[in-house]
Amino acid sequence: MVFLAPISTFYRIYKKRSTEGFQAVPYIVALFSAMLWLYYAFIKTNVLLLIIINSIGCVIEAIYIAVFLAYAHKKARVHAAKIILLLDGGIFSAIVLSTIILSKGDTRVKVVGWICVGFAVCVFAAPLSIMKLVIATKSVEFMPFNLSFFLTISAVAWFSYGLLIKDLYVMLPNVLGFLFGLAQMILYVIYKKPGGNKKVDEKAVKKNMPIKPAAIDDEQKIKTEEWTNQVKDKMDNDNMMPV
Repeated sequence: MVFLAPISTFYRIYKKRSTEGFQAVPYIVALFSAMLWLYYAFIKTNVLLLIIINSIGCVIEAIYIAVFLAYAHKKARVHAAKIILLLDGGIFSAIVLSTIILSKGDTRVKVVGWICVGFAVCVFAAPLSIMKLVIATKSVEFMPFNLSFFLTISAVAWFSYGLLIKDLYVMLPNVLGFLFGLAQMILYVIYKKPGGNKKVDEKAVKKNMPIKPAAIDDEQKIKTEEWTNQVKDKMDNDNMMPV
C-alpha cells in the first residue's frame, strides 16, 4: 500500500504535465531501499515475503521515477538523473560487489542487514525536505496525506513481521518509520486549512515572481509618455505667456 499511495500524486503530474513542487528524492531513495532489501532477502533465504514485496516495489518506484523524469523541467530532470546514477547505480553496485568479495555466509547477511537498516532510515527521513517545505509555506499541497498514512501503517506492519520472524534488521528501521510517519500526519493536521493552501501558494508565487522584461518596458513607456506630456504642457504655457 505504501508503494501505491503516491498514485494520486503522479496522476496529478501526468494530468498537469508538470512536477510542480514535487521532488524525486523520496522515490529514488525508496527504489534504492527496495533493491537493497531484495538483495538481503536473496542472501538470507526463507524470507519469501520480503522478495515478493520488494520486487513489486522496485517495479512501481521505477515507474514513478520514469513519470517524474518525463514531466520534470530540465534542471530537476538532470538533478534526479544524477542521484539515480549515483545511488541506484553506483552505490548499489559497490555494496553488492564489496559484500560478495569481502564477506561470506552469516557475516555477509549481518553486513547487508545493517546496511539495509541504515538506508531504510534514509527512506523514512527522505520526506524531511517536504516537511521543511510544509513548515516554510504553511501548506500541505506537496505532502500527500495518503503517503504519510500508509508509511505509518506499513512501519507498524513490518515491525510486527520482523518481530514474528525475529529479524532485528527488519524491526529497527520501522520504529523510526513510525515516528516519521506520525510527524508528517501531525504536520498535515496543523497546516491543512480548508481553502487556505491555494491562497498561501498564490502569495508565495507573487512574492517570488520575477519581474518580466515586458512589464519593465511598459512601465518605461508610461513614464516616457508622462514626461513628454509634461514637456508639451510647459511649452504651451510658455507660448501663451505675454512678451
